[in-house]
Formats: sequence, structure tokens, C-alpha cells
Amino acid sequence: MSRILIVDDEPDIITLISRYAKREGYEVVTAEDGRQAIDICQIEDFDLIVMDIMMPDTDGFTACKKIKEFKDIPVIMLSARGTEFDKLFGFEVGVDDYVTKPFSPLELMARIKAVMNRHKTTLLKTRAVS
Repeated sequence: MSRILIVDDEPDIITLISRYAKREGYEVVTAEDGRQAIDICQIEDFDLIVMDIMMPDTDGFTACKKIKEFKDIPVIMLSARGTEFDKLFGFEVGVDDYVTKPFSPLELMARIKAVMNRHKTTLLKTRAVS
């Protein structure tokens, strides 16, 4: 079973995404801010992270960059910040996809599946070359 970490400071968003992800067969772990996400990723493995940008303590961009320093986990950024600058900066720090709020939970589930499939394909190709 694939594991997803959902990081958002809005409990309603966490509940919504968790409900849909569980229906799709994913195991879900949640965090309320970027600092907590970093701490969890240091001791647990995930197949994908869905993370908000604007959170207390440590924002999503900073958390993504720090997590990518020690783990290769694909990240989908989920944010109300939808400017071109925010999206480009997200890709620069290692985000694999960017979804703006408000969002369709069904579209998010499709993006999760697509990003995880791309990541698995990349890992398999990398291992085959090694």
C-alpha cells in the first residue's frame, strides 16, 4: 500500500484529502506544518507528499527543500498562492506538481497517481542503468 503524507494547517483540507486518498487505497499520515513534516520524514518513508505552502513555523517551500536534501519523495504543492512566481519557485525547490486552491479532490487523486507512476518509472530506469 502506498503511503502519502498530507501537510496542511487547515483541518478541513486534511480531512477532505485524507478521505479521498483512503478511498483510493492509500495509507495516510498527516502533519500540521512544515517543521512537523520534516521531522516525520526523517523517521518514516512515504511514496508522496501533498503540502500546503502557507503554514505556521515552517512554510511548504522550505519544508520541501529540506526534505529533498535527505529523501527522494515526490511532492505536490497545494496552495492558494497561484502566481507564476510561486509556481516557478516551487519547481525550483523540487516540487513535482503544483495544484491551486480551490481544487477538485478527484483531480488531485489523478495527479497523485500520475506523479507516483512517473517517480516509480524514473526509479526503475535509474536502477536499470546502475
